[in-house]
Amino acid sequence: MGLQENGKGEMVLSGISLGAKNKYKRMDFEMIDDQDDPSHHHHVKEDRSSSTRKYVFACAVFASLNNVLLGYDVGVMSGAILFIQEDLKITEVQEEVLVGILSIVSLFGSLAGGKTSDVIGRKWTMGLAAIVFQAGAAVMTLAPSFQILMVGRLLAGVGIGLGVMIAPVYIAEISPTIARGSLTSFPEIFINLGILLGYVSNYAFSGLPAHINWRIMLAVGILPSLFIGFALFVIPESPRWLVMQNRVEEARSVLLKTNEKESEVEERLAEILLAAGMSNAEKYEEKAVWRELLSPSPAVFRMLITGFGIQCFQQITGIDATVYYSPTIFKDAGIEGESKLLAATVAVGVTKTVFILVAIILIDKLGRKPLLYISTIGMTFCLFSLGLTLTFLGKGQVGIALSLLSVCGNVAFFSVGMGPVCWVLTSEIFPLRLRAQAAALGAVGNRVCSGLIAMSFLSVSRAISVAGTFFIFSAISSLSIVFVYKCVPETKGKSLEQIEQLFQSDHEWRGSEVELGDVEHLVQKE
Repeated sequence: MGLQENGKGEMVLSGISLGAKNKYKRMDFEMIDDQDDPSHHHHVKEDRSSSTRKYVFACAVFASLNNVLLGYDVGVMSGAILFIQEDLKITEVQEEVLVGILSIVSLFGSLAGGKTSDVIGRKWTMGLAAIVFQAGAAVMTLAPSFQILMVGRLLAGVGIGLGVMIAPVYIAEISPTIARGSLTSFPEIFINLGILLGYVSNYAFSGLPAHINWRIMLAVGILPSLFIGFALFVIPESPRWLVMQNRVEEARSVLLKTNEKESEVEERLAEILLAAGMSNAEKYEEKAVWRELLSPSPAVFRMLITGFGIQCFQQITGIDATVYYSPTIFKDAGIEGESKLLAATVAVGVTKTVFILVAIILIDKLGRKPLLYISTIGMTFCLFSLGLTLTFLGKGQVGIALSLLSVCGNVAFFSVGMGPVCWVLTSEIFPLRLRAQAAALGAVGNRVCSGLIAMSFLSVSRAISVAGTFFIFSAISSLSIVFVYKCVPETKGKSLEQIEQLFQSDHEWRGSEVELGDVEHLVQKE
């Protein structure tokens, strides 16, 4: 029994055509004895499926480690600043600058990250981010003065900017469509985990002398970046970046590891090649990416409104002010003593981390847009409630309880939607040729807004009271509900290349909704 040609360019075996174009049929012939056993076939399929899911999960976890650094810095600085103020005798303005400058400086890292990741790859950009942050954390730990502390803060900011913009892009590019939302939310989980670790670090080291404890708190932030060095030898490069470098076989190899079905691999590879072909066409026209972003087509303009807008709304609703200055808020509510203040902030960190897990479970089932509605409406209510509590209930036990409940409620609603979905959308909606640079632009908007809020919160609170500041945040949060309704399409269950088509017309952009049964339909289809 042997293979013969049937005259049509097809290979036949005992009268059964294998097809000229089917590259997998020869493998089928070699394994035909095994395929006669349905149970063996099912077992192999299950093993491959399980192996693929574990591999993609591990890649998402390792890629998100840089985000622990951002979260840790946000969390630890809320407590460390109390002791830095005592040790280095800094003013309130210097305190605001020290806290807020990291977000401002991180925009330079994010801007550089777009081009850097297009040149050296998504994976090695993560490694560069970790190295720069480590240098900054070491300088801060040993800083003898405010000026040297600021130098370390600037370096750490650049490293965080690089890491924050590249993680969602990388994860979105390696993830299978069906799980992309939950996997791309991982960076937000790790930010929350970092914040919680920062709060715990504050509480754990607060009993040490003031000239030592804040240095140890900052030094602990170096530890997560050490794991990133190990991660670089585990995770693959993004298949979409590999295609852009004309390394198609390497891209296919990565897709085989991250997708359960070979048919899906070929489908995804064809879509990426098509998108990359468009990208190459743009290069031949010598139209630079930044020129296209600054002078966008109608479709790209819609993408920029959605991506840049959602990033800015995430921060101008005051989440970083709530996290950075939670001890100040609780002190205004009537909680006394540094130990009690730091313990209350740990409760905030735990709440923020627990509720991000809810988002991970729901984002690919319920969808992006419903979670954003739940999040923005809930945040608006909690921010308004906090303003009312601080205004009318003074410093009594009821006021303290309601303030703590409002702050925890705000971070819980943020973690359910606005926190993770913001990064998921920004990494999904842009075409391949623009994705890294546009994601960098979105991250810049995010960090600028974060820095402005962090650097102005104390001054504004002193001018109009802490309660008045949260009434403003509540008003801004109510505007974010309108923005989600008008400008955010549903992207659940669609490939990155399909999402690009949503923005081609104004009607599809504003009216796009994915039915709840679409994911199940997609699974059945595949």
